[in-house]
Amino acid sequence: MAQKTVVIGLSGGVDSSVAALLLKEQGYRVVGLFMRNWEETDENGVCTADDDFEDVKRVSALLGIPYFSVNFARQYMDRVFSYFLAEYRAGRTPNPDVLCNREIKFGPFKEYAKELGADFIATGHYCGISHEGGVHRLLKAKDGGKDQTYFLNQLTQPQLEGVLFPLSSLMKTEVRAIAEKSGLSTAKKKDSTGICFIGERNFRKFLQEYLPAQPGKILTLGGEEVGEHMGLMYYTLGQRRGLDLGGKKGEEGRWFVVKKDLAHNVLYVSHGDETPLLSNGCYVSHINDIPAMPAEKSLDCTAKLRYRQAEQRVRVERTGKAEARVTFAEPQRAVTPGQYAVFYRGEECLGGGVIEEAF
Repeated sequence: MAQKTVVIGLSGGVDSSVAALLLKEQGYRVVGLFMRNWEETDENGVCTADDDFEDVKRVSALLGIPYFSVNFARQYMDRVFSYFLAEYRAGRTPNPDVLCNREIKFGPFKEYAKELGADFIATGHYCGISHEGGVHRLLKAKDGGKDQTYFLNQLTQPQLEGVLFPLSSLMKTEVRAIAEKSGLSTAKKKDSTGICFIGERNFRKFLQEYLPAQPGKILTLGGEEVGEHMGLMYYTLGQRRGLDLGGKKGEEGRWFVVKKDLAHNVLYVSHGDETPLLSNGCYVSHINDIPAMPAEKSLDCTAKLRYRQAEQRVRVERTGKAEARVTFAEPQRAVTPGQYAVFYRGEECLGGGVIEEAF
């Protein structure tokens, strides 16, 4: 039987390196593809993509696999970054990593991989997938702490077709151990935690290059002025750090953001009392149903309202083809417009949508 070809997205990190190694051991013809999605240097004049590509070369040489580089910077700017800026301009907090997966990694990347002769494409994401009866289901990874289904909630059936996730049954510690044992140069490389392809630079400074900051008043919900903000786009609901309000009210206490008033350029904060941050539900738009839209109009399931959160019990009532009213079993803190509500039933990720507002 002819050897099947897998084109894997190599990022220069340990996860995709080990994924490539595993695929090779499974008997596939593996081809590495490095995506360059961002062309600007950071504040130190460094382009981390150059270093990452050097790691891709080293890993590919060790594994004896061919590798290619492709530039998707224009598509990234058009499809991801422009949306990212528009959301911040509107006072919301977007999640560009979700869009990057839908619009780049499983879009132009997949098309390019097919041109390279791919039978399958693969990535180093921590998640599982099943392809049964022509239906592609997105499943949680064994490593719950690293599971990345949240970031893939907008993928469609055509995008998931022919996709492999080699790390689905491995813990991160096992991945590191395999890399070390195999002599991969990325074995001890630190995980990237910055925004998708923008990296770990000073975020406030970075945003300032694109959106002019408009300083304004910081008020309590009672209307007392307690400080000045640097621009509403730099703050998110529930935020505690970076408010510079430590000594106000004559006591050390936790201040946090509870509301942003875009029309009047006012940031509202609360001191100690978290109740203004709690909500009973939210409205969600742009819902993507991964396997299919549920037959029932009302669905009891679990949801994540941000990535680093335990699943919460919710009821999802569809109010339109891609809209829903989501009611929480227990009040939730700092539900943030622009972020994603991602729905789960057991081990399966059902899809998700954009949080519009909390109620």
